[in-house]
Amino acid sequence: MAPSMSGAAMPVVDSENSEIAAPAPETLEALFVALEGPLLGYAQRLVRDTEAAQDLVQEAFMKLHVKFDEVKLPKSWLFRTVHNRALNHIRDGRKIVPLEFSDDSGEERQLVDGKALPDEYIERMETIGQARLSLEALDERSAQLIRMKFNDELSYKQMAAETGLSVGNVGYILHHALKRLATELETSGVSV
Repeated sequence: MAPSMSGAAMPVVDSENSEIAAPAPETLEALFVALEGPLLGYAQRLVRDTEAAQDLVQEAFMKLHVKFDEVKLPKSWLFRTVHNRALNHIRDGRKIVPLEFSDDSGEERQLVDGKALPDEYIERMETIGQARLSLEALDERSAQLIRMKFNDELSYKQMAAETGLSVGNVGYILHHALKRLATELETSGVSV
């Protein structure tokens, strides 16, 4: 059936109840009028973004326009297309990592290429160097707990099992070691 741009939709006889059901849209325009709202609602529930939902529905109708003669169940086809496009949209959105931060003026900046500017890179390296020096100034047990927490990402319970300390003792030592590190870094001019 070719997409007709004019003409009314024909009523459909429901074979189970032998009653006349709602007219089945047989033109692309009738499908658009009948399904745009439900498709938008469905897309918005999936992507939680009104603009993206509108784009998804528009893309689905554009694809249907091209394949209208081939599609036997346009309503189902449209919902499936919106569903698949929404999943692609969500998947693609997970790949994007925003690189926004505020500078001293409180104004938000964004790195376009994801690389730090040379002066920011040097400042970061100096900060890392100073943090390492401050870490070396701690006693061995405190430094070990900090490495276990931040390098190995162990829980207090796991650190206690490895060191033979109680969980409370691990927390106490780690808390005071981090306070000493923060004080040392601030004294060195590194903002924490």
